[in-house]
Amino acid sequence: MSAFSDVVASRELLWNLTLRELRTKYRRSFLGWAWSMLNPLAVLAIYGFVFGVLFKANAPVGDPSGLNGFAWFLIIAILPWNFFALVTNLGLNAISSNSGLVRRVAFPREVLVFSNVVHAMVQFGIELCLLAVVLLFAGSPILPWLPMVVVLSIVVGIFAAGLALALSALAVYFRDLTYLWSIAIQVWFFITPVVYPPEVVANELPTWAQNLLRLNPMVHVVGAYRDLLYHAHFPSPARIGAICAAAVVSLSIGWWCFRRLSRRLPEEV
Repeated sequence: MSAFSDVVASRELLWNLTLRELRTKYRRSFLGWAWSMLNPLAVLAIYGFVFGVLFKANAPVGDPSGLNGFAWFLIIAILPWNFFALVTNLGLNAISSNSGLVRRVAFPREVLVFSNVVHAMVQFGIELCLLAVVLLFAGSPILPWLPMVVVLSIVVGIFAAGLALALSALAVYFRDLTYLWSIAIQVWFFITPVVYPPEVVANELPTWAQNLLRLNPMVHVVGAYRDLLYHAHFPSPARIGAICAAAVVSLSIGWWCFRRLSRRLPEEV
C-alpha cells in the first residue's frame, strides 16, 4: 500500500513521462501513428498467408455473431498479444534506458514502468477502435460488448504490468535477461492459440498436456477477446476468473520483486 501511495503521489510525473513516450514514439516518422495499425496489419498479412492459405487453417463460425473469416479470427487475437508483448518488452528496458534519471533523482522507480504501460494502452486503444469499426462494417454485433472489452483490456494491462515490473528490475542485475526474454516471448506466442484455433490443441495433444497449457493466462486472454469480438457473447465465468486471478498474482509478485530489488538500482544501473 505504501508503494501504491508513492505512485499516486507521483501521478504528475507519471503523466509527463507518459507524454514523453507518446511524443517520441513515432517522432520524425512520415506516417506517424498510422504505424500503430500498419504493424499488426503486416503481421496479419504474413500469418494469414502462411496459416490461412498455405496450411488451409479454418476459423469457426462466430456463435451467435455469424462472423466467418480467418482474418477476423486472427487479428482479434494478434492485437491483445501484441499489447502484452509491447508492455513486457518496454518494461524490460524501462530502468536501464533511464539510468541517468534513476541515478540522480529520488522518485518511485515504478513510475518508469507504469508510464510505458499507459503508453502501450493508448496505442492498443487506437488499434481496438479501428478494429471495432471494421468489425461493425463486417456485420458483427459487438456494440453491447465494447464496455467489457475496455474492462478486459485494463485487467490485461495489469497482468502485463506485473511482469514488466519484475523484468525491469531483474534486467538491471541480469543483462542476459533481454535476450532470454526475446526467446521466451516467441515460445509463449506459439503455445498460445493466436494463429490457430484452440481445437487444434484439443485434437492433437494428450489430456495432461492440455491441462498444462490451460495454466497459460494468455490462453484465457485470447479466448476472452474472441468471445467478445468474434463470437459476440460473454466469456465464461471461469475464464474471467482466471484472467483476474492472473492479474492480481502477477502485479503482487512483480511489485514485490521490484521493491526488493529497487534498493540497489541506482548503484547497479
